[in-house]
Amino acid sequence: MIPPIASRFVAGETAAEALDHTRAVNRDGVKVILNLLGEHYHERGPADEDTEAYLRLVEDIDGSDLDACVSVKPSQIGIDVGDDVFEENLGRICEAAAERDQFVWVDIEDATTTDATLDAFERWAREYPGQVGLALQANLKRSHDDIERLADVPGKVRLVKGAYDEDPEISWKQKEAVNRSYRELLSYMFEHFDDGEIAVGSHDPEMLDHAKELHEEYGTDFEIQMLMGVRDDTQRELAADGYEVWQYAPYGAKWFSYFYRRVRERKENLTFALRAVVGR
Repeated sequence: MIPPIASRFVAGETAAEALDHTRAVNRDGVKVILNLLGEHYHERGPADEDTEAYLRLVEDIDGSDLDACVSVKPSQIGIDVGDDVFEENLGRICEAAAERDQFVWVDIEDATTTDATLDAFERWAREYPGQVGLALQANLKRSHDDIERLADVPGKVRLVKGAYDEDPEISWKQKEAVNRSYRELLSYMFEHFDDGEIAVGSHDPEMLDHAKELHEEYGTDFEIQMLMGVRDDTQRELAADGYEVWQYAPYGAKWFSYFYRRVRERKENLTFALRAVVGR
């Protein structure tokens, strides 16, 4: 059982619990992106097992009235086994989702996997136009070239600042540089992407305000994506204001490492955890 201290950030250990969480969040007008926790499998067996779990989750969503979709990690469904294994398993999930008019997000991981991830995304986004999305990291210097490629692919892009500690030769390390890159990439997206292809993956009020300004300038529609447990009140407020808001909600038995990362990332998350421990 997930303790209360971690349940702020994790939607449960089972798919059923995650769907219950989705139903509760949907009542506040917020949609949910479900991610089964798991990553860096170096053998095909676990990668195929999690692929099957996603196929079952797609069926569960289809049998409900929930506003939900799935998001997968490349290293979870086989990229560390082989690029072909990842692409095959991603294709199986995309096909099952497309048959049920559902959406599939592909998370982005460390820079060693970026090329294979982009290639697999482009293949399946062209096979299932408008039903596959990819995360892109603003802290990677290469993303300014990648965004031009992605503008011609019929899928969505979730722009995030980036959470991986990459080499300074290929990434921006200073907060100001990452923010500048994010603004530049977002500006390009609003100018060159079509309606419904932009996801602003950020909790930063400045970036959200920048997106709103770009929407006023270009008229391009966009959605907002935030993590479960981070600025939940803001998620509800934005949805009430008429914005399309999606909450990224992980679930599964491998919750501890994810919870630990969330607590380390932000001072307010650590404060929340400490208060939960002392009962205040």
